[in-house]
Amino acid sequence: MNRNEDILSPTEADQFGLSAAALLRQGSQSLPAGIKDRLYAARLKAISVKKPEKVRIQQHVLAGSTGTWSSGSRSFWDNVGWVAPLVVLVFGLIGIAQWQQDSRINDIAELDVALLTDDVPPDAYADSGFMGFLKNGPLAESDQESLDSAKSPS
Repeated sequence: MNRNEDILSPTEADQFGLSAAALLRQGSQSLPAGIKDRLYAARLKAISVKKPEKVRIQQHVLAGSTGTWSSGSRSFWDNVGWVAPLVVLVFGLIGIAQWQQDSRINDIAELDVALLTDDVPPDAYADSGFMGFLKNGPLAESDQESLDSAKSPS
């Protein structure tokens, strides 16, 4: 069979639908009342369960000067909506910079307090020999005991 023969033209489909509806109408009139009532209840139930059809709404969309697609009517918040994240970003960066500056100031203040309250004068830290002494660490216990015994008169 050829596929084109199986397909009905729109007018043939309409004629078939009308003749099928007429036959169903005639057949439903000869049904008993109980069956008609059940068919009516089933029809009402099917209509209540039917999903609503989606309605397409056409809206004219134009390309803006920035190359983005936009509709003709834009609200205030659509136009200004990009400003809020930018403001949050700027204030966040300012806050981070302020926090880092406060942290540096606190570190410098702690160093100044440590230098000024230490027993060693600040000029000693500029001496390269003193820095070498700090890197090597304190004297060993045996060296410390020998120094103590040499200092004390026995």
